[in-house]
Amino acid sequence: MSNPDIKHDQIHDDRVYFFDKPRNVKILMRVFYALCALLVVLDFVINRYTYHPWENLWAFYPIYGFIGCVVLVVIAKWMRTFLMRDEDYYDKPEERRLHEISHARSVEEDHHVGH
Repeated sequence: MSNPDIKHDQIHDDRVYFFDKPRNVKILMRVFYALCALLVVLDFVINRYTYHPWENLWAFYPIYGFIGCVVLVVIAKWMRTFLMRDEDYYDKPEERRLHEISHARSVEEDHHVGH
């Protein structure tokens, strides 16, 4: 169980992970680039059955995917304007509850002292 008093930036982790090594990141990027090049070559070799004339355009699917990702990011930024909460949003009810308990106890103690 983790200690709630320790903040995330106070945790020190000395382990070295796979992506911490620049060599591993470079190898992975080269693999991705090779896969992308292979897919471009296969686009010329494999016969695709298309349903829409736009699908016959060269690089239609990469352009379509890029535009889709851009639209998702734009919509997410717009949704953030009304979905975003304060950083301590989930802590507020707990603080209020603790304040109410301590206030009730102090009122109760004042009431008992007076009698």
